[in-house]
Amino acid sequence: MTGAVAARLPDGRLHLQHGPIDLVIEAFGSRDEVARAYTQAVARFDDILPTLVDELAMLRKPVGRVRPSARGPVARRMTAAVWPHRAAYITPMAAVAGAVADEILEALVHGRVLDKAYVNDGGDIAIHLAPGHELRAGIVGDLQAPRLSGFATLHHGRPVRGIATSGCGGRSFSLGIADSATVLATTAAAADAAATVISNAVNVDSPKIHRRPACELDPDSDLGERPVTVAVGALSPALVARALDRGMSEARRLRLCGLIDSAALSLKGHWRIEAGVTAVTKVGAG
Repeated sequence: MTGAVAARLPDGRLHLQHGPIDLVIEAFGSRDEVARAYTQAVARFDDILPTLVDELAMLRKPVGRVRPSARGPVARRMTAAVWPHRAAYITPMAAVAGAVADEILEALVHGRVLDKAYVNDGGDIAIHLAPGHELRAGIVGDLQAPRLSGFATLHHGRPVRGIATSGCGGRSFSLGIADSATVLATTAAAADAAATVISNAVNVDSPKIHRRPACELDPDSDLGERPVTVAVGALSPALVARALDRGMSEARRLRLCGLIDSAALSLKGHWRIEAGVTAVTKVGAG
């Protein structure tokens, strides 16, 4: 595997890539402060993947009654994010993208004076906001046909600093059938883990839903022989509503437990929103 690569995109954003980790970073502030912030992010990024690989065997195991003992800082973020969901099948890998984003954001802003910043790890986003600033984040409802379906406006005085999306059309396997489950939480790792749990809950049984054991699609998958969704055919409105109701029940439970702020779920053009203090607004059809 080649080493970490850092480059500036044509619009000035920072792009960091190493193996499967692909980050787009943008910071707002004075030119000097932004440049120093980017240098800090690049320096921190170099050993992120090697350190994770050292603990990969543990990170792929389901969380049980004993909390995993992680050594590296990203691995610790991952285990902390999935620990509240241990009653369901979940491994620390459910929070890997969000945890990486959180770690790089911390390095990016350390000692710097920035108005706002974000680290986007494939749609799992860690956010920094200084007093008086806000950030508007777009929401994509169908990961297979990406277009803006809604948005969330984040403010400094509100607790959301992480956004993550999961679904059966995303980068990772899903046990459910949601086109997308976008979650807002206090950290990107927390949002990542919760999005996985909620998207898995958007589910029904139907011959129109095709599943295969995860290990047949990827021998290294942390889901092993569990059947993951590979295709969802036409579903009746009643089945769509039932699946979304199940996802909404899980989203509401997690919000009432204080684990998420808000969630927006989509399936076959239909939406459900579980709103917290951060407004999530749908702009697409359905």
